[in-house]
Amino acid sequence: MNDFQPMRVSEEATADRPWLASLVGTNDCNTILLDLTKFAAGTHYEAGTLLQPRNVLKSGLPLGKVTATGMYAPYSGPTSEVQTVTITGTPTGGTYTLTWSGQTTAGIPYNATAAQVQAALEALSNIEVGDVIVSGGPHPGTVVTVTFAGRYMGDDQAQMTASAASLTGGTSPAVNIATTTAGGASTASDGTEVLAGFLATESMFAPGSTKTSGALLWFGEVFAAKCPIPFDPTDVASVAPGVNIHYR
Repeated sequence: MNDFQPMRVSEEATADRPWLASLVGTNDCNTILLDLTKFAAGTHYEAGTLLQPRNVLKSGLPLGKVTATGMYAPYSGPTSEVQTVTITGTPTGGTYTLTWSGQTTAGIPYNATAAQVQAALEALSNIEVGDVIVSGGPHPGTVVTVTFAGRYMGDDQAQMTASAASLTGGTSPAVNIATTTAGGASTASDGTEVLAGFLATESMFAPGSTKTSGALLWFGEVFAAKCPIPFDPTDVASVAPGVNIHYR
């Protein structure tokens, strides 16, 4: 006689949702209408391809409700500071340094990638991993963009300075820093400055569409640092009635 014992198996699937800290609340999602004219390719959705012609909105996007239409759009919380690093004079060798809030990086190669610039900044004692997001590059031909995130998201930041003394070759090589977006409080007044929740799952839509449906997670737990766009819950000034999100 075989001795079979009953066995219960429980599975939780969070594929493509690394930002979701718990399945609690996923059964309570509200069906909403998204205003696609307010979402940007790359930032909020992945553009379609020949094999997969539909665009895909990223899950985990923080959302706000547009007062005039009742549709949902990206949450317009406090603005993150964005600064650019531009090398001029076409150097062919050497390094440069960046200084921020009294701390100076080690030498950054004249042809550094965004990842190398980010690593140099994160090595400073006052910048932790996640405090800056660096894109663009590589130098010297392409501008590098530094977006302040993490602890510094939503705050006005001092502008970095740079030293090009160790760059070589070219014609009078220099490093220019510019602030393209000053950090600070939200300037939105259309309702999206109030956090309504998060897009619970990926949503597909055809190119050229102006609206699509989605699922709004308004109750649950979220890893804020793993959301598809920079998000700092400590900067949220206002949430919609009933919204109850816990952050890890």
